[in-house]
Amino acid sequence: MLKRVLLAGAALALATSVASAKDLKAVGITLGSLGNPFFVTLAKGAEAKAKEINPAVRVTAVSADYDLNKQFTQIDNFIASGVDLILLNAVDPKAIEPAVKKAQAAGIVVMAVDVAASGADATVQTNNVQAGEIACQYIVDKLGGKGDVIIQNGPQVSAVIDRVNGCKAVFEKAPGIKVLSSDQDGKGSREGGLNVMQGHLTRFPKIDAVFAINDPQAIGTDLAAKQLNRTGIVITSVDGAPDIEAALKGNTMVEASASQDPYAMAQQAVEVGYGIMNGKKPEQPMVLMPSTLVTRDNVKDYKGWSAPRS
Repeated sequence: MLKRVLLAGAALALATSVASAKDLKAVGITLGSLGNPFFVTLAKGAEAKAKEINPAVRVTAVSADYDLNKQFTQIDNFIASGVDLILLNAVDPKAIEPAVKKAQAAGIVVMAVDVAASGADATVQTNNVQAGEIACQYIVDKLGGKGDVIIQNGPQVSAVIDRVNGCKAVFEKAPGIKVLSSDQDGKGSREGGLNVMQGHLTRFPKIDAVFAINDPQAIGTDLAAKQLNRTGIVITSVDGAPDIEAALKGNTMVEASASQDPYAMAQQAVEVGYGIMNGKKPEQPMVLMPSTLVTRDNVKDYKGWSAPRS
């Protein structure tokens, strides 16, 4: 009799725990720009993971277009529509905090993706320090530890700051490497990289290598060098974007890019966020995904952002 009572109690406890598990019914995603294939892939990864958890889930992905006020409005709309989880690629990681707190007050879990956001429940991003390290170690090795280099900076979000810090740490260990400039903002864009590099090429008669904080800036840097008939410059960057795959296979001075995996990043963010919804907090609030270096030698084997996913 006692055994039957214990078994019944255990079954009731199990049923109660199953019943109390929160369903993932709706996910809102606000991203820097859906004109960027990185964010398009990120949205696809999030939707795939959310539908794996609940095939009937409603997923809404919107483009903030790097407009803070627009992102505030988007988060308000997510709150009004009753989403369970928000994936946030913050336009301004600090200024977005009131919107994060407002969503959390409404019982919504907020996951930061790609860049940190103040107050978010957790963050999933590339290990950007490591990405900067491997991209700049390639330069050191290629130059035999000696040369004049540029660190082409970008918008001061956590991802960019970390990449530059990783790069600087590597260059500091190579006494033969002279950093000519590290504070110019290439705006994260091809045009910005082009403009900054034109200024550097005019200012410095000898540049052996450039580390650009992302692939669009690297492509702009290559275009500027070609326009001014400068050759023999080693260019590396971070992203592993489709454009850089073409650049690594083509007639450019781009030689390497530390890759990110936005699809896997988003899947991890949804998984962690769903766990938090159900009381399972990650061991670390910052989940870092490793970067691998894509080069001219291994690009043929690289499974890029647009590769089919199982």
